[in-house]
Amino acid sequence: MKLKQVSIFLENKKGRLWNALSILRESGMNIRALSIADTSEFGILRIIVPDPEKAKKTLEAGNFVVKITDVIAVEVPDTPGGLEGILEVLNKSDTNVEYIYAFVEKKAEKAVVVLRTEDIDEGIAALKEGGAAVLSPEEVYEL
Repeated sequence: MKLKQVSIFLENKKGRLWNALSILRESGMNIRALSIADTSEFGILRIIVPDPEKAKKTLEAGNFVVKITDVIAVEVPDTPGGLEGILEVLNKSDTNVEYIYAFVEKKAEKAVVVLRTEDIDEGIAALKEGGAAVLSPEEVYEL
């Protein structure tokens, strides 16, 4: 149930984000979800794509520093409090969330939350035990 996320380190320079996304487009890579965090000197673009290894190799060939990490995708109700319920499950199991981002499915009343916990296996187990709908990579790529 682990989902592979591609993290791209971007210098905080004009055009670097566009360049990374252009490389992915040229390789036929469709981005399912993304998040960007920045500081004054660099940013980290986190993306979910159907072929993480291909994305990594393609971006590295374009002189980007890239890392693949495991994350968890969870389906939550797209209603007020939907995310709070998932976080409550993790809080009760004393599982620390390092970061989180979300996207809404087309034609559905659910949102998908992508999160990284200190211990991915512990996070998955806690979510499943709490009744959360943990998605497989294939389910996320098909959204």
